[in-house]
Amino acid sequence: MPEQVVIIGSGPAGWTAAIYAARANLKPLVFEGAISEENRQSGTLPLGQLALTTEVENFPGWPAGDVSAYLKDSLDEEHAWLADMHQKEGISGPELMHLMRQQAKNFETRIVTDDIAEVDFSQRPFKLKSAGASGDVQEIEAHSVIIATGASANYLGLESEDRFKNRGVSACAVCDGALPRFRNKPLVVVGGGDSAVEEADYLTKHAEKVFLVHRRDALRASPIMADRAKNNPKIEMVWNSEVTEVYGDDEKGMTGVKLSSTTGEGDRDMDAAGMFVAIGHTPNTKFLKGQLEMNEKGYLKWTVPFRTNTSVEGVFAAGDVSDDYYRQACTAAGTGCMAALDAERWLAGQGIVEEATAGAWSTDAAKK
Repeated sequence: MPEQVVIIGSGPAGWTAAIYAARANLKPLVFEGAISEENRQSGTLPLGQLALTTEVENFPGWPAGDVSAYLKDSLDEEHAWLADMHQKEGISGPELMHLMRQQAKNFETRIVTDDIAEVDFSQRPFKLKSAGASGDVQEIEAHSVIIATGASANYLGLESEDRFKNRGVSACAVCDGALPRFRNKPLVVVGGGDSAVEEADYLTKHAEKVFLVHRRDALRASPIMADRAKNNPKIEMVWNSEVTEVYGDDEKGMTGVKLSSTTGEGDRDMDAAGMFVAIGHTPNTKFLKGQLEMNEKGYLKWTVPFRTNTSVEGVFAAGDVSDDYYRQACTAAGTGCMAALDAERWLAGQGIVEEATAGAWSTDAAKK
């Protein structure tokens, strides 16, 4: 018998969709991704990008404080060890994601720790095939699908860069820029487009100085954004340069970078407490093989205004896989909620389920 809804992905969007779908008695099946070296290298392990983040200061409802007792009480025995690792500054990315996962499980969401390798959206029910990371390849039929596979930040590909990720190296200034390790310290931003300038401009609120490192002698950013960078006294342009190594140690984390000239003028070292890589993101859509409409950047398109519908009826998209603008955990969670409600309403319209059977649309129920 086909599943009513299959959710692919396990970041904030995926788990929020699962919570809402489960409360609507849709009995969601979540493919959270495989725990594999390939996924580690590509940044697509289960629980999404937030699981690679240390302190989380900007997710509503989680101010700084010791939540170790709550973690121990809320998580199952398999993940209770997180309470012993809690650092008391506030909630961490892995803690928050495990809490979301646990909440979905509490409503009897079924979870498969594997990737979806193939989909066939040409007919209904839809057909999906797992990658077989858990040992067996599963073939699933589904009346509706929610894609919440996120987008992976592009990095420079340096071994030293990988060593200091989340200990000075980041791909999101809004997420991490206000953390204590970066405040009143010199920081490096790598990139030359609008995103790089936005990151640098944002970081000047917290940093002592921001060095914007670009391979060329002119920014690719729009003229307005380029002027903003050049006119900001706390931003210093570093032209014709690229980062070729990240320095640091186990105690302090990142402490500096090596800059190599792209015009043959040699190398130099630069002290910096952090490096923010702003060279774009890649949405995790390869497994779809072009079966859904995408925008010019490769992100899934919402085809109905203010709804999560994709170009295939019955397939919905949530989170960063369909968001090339905000890319925040709380916005991803919001669209996960939307996708679950959109899927429920669509299934009801098809006569597959009775709409709002569990009160998922109820204001009072949603507040509990």
